Amino acid sequence: MYPGLEIIIEPWKKLIIHEVIEYKFDDWLNQVIANSQTGSGIIQMNWANGIAFNAYVFPDTDPVVEDKLKGVLHYSSVTFAIKEKFERQIIKGSATINFADASVNEIFGKMVDILKGQSKYKHS
Repeated sequence: MYPGLEIIIEPWKKLIIHEVIEYKFDDWLNQVIANSQTGSGIIQMNWANGIAFNAYVFPDTDPVVEDKLKGVLHYSSVTFAIKEKFERQIIKGSATINFADASVNEIFGKMVDILKGQSKYKHS
């Protein structure tokens, strides 16, 4: 159907995080709720290998897209907190926070390993 079609899977080469902010888990949860549009309803967050986090990307401006085409991702910031045990959902007040287990994502896995390593709240 597609003669001569070549399919290439080209992984990202680099992730640059411009700001990292760590909270204690309850403080992070409160921040997530406060930053949501309504402060209530369902909020989707990520969890991987003992870290709850949210990554914020830059808009796709020409320079950002140029870097992406070269295999370089830029996150404007990552907020995170240590949360060793995965839970699918936490209800706090009128807010529901659903967590996606993003551990299978290789980029997130490597990123949270670095975040854990520099955490000021990790338990030894």
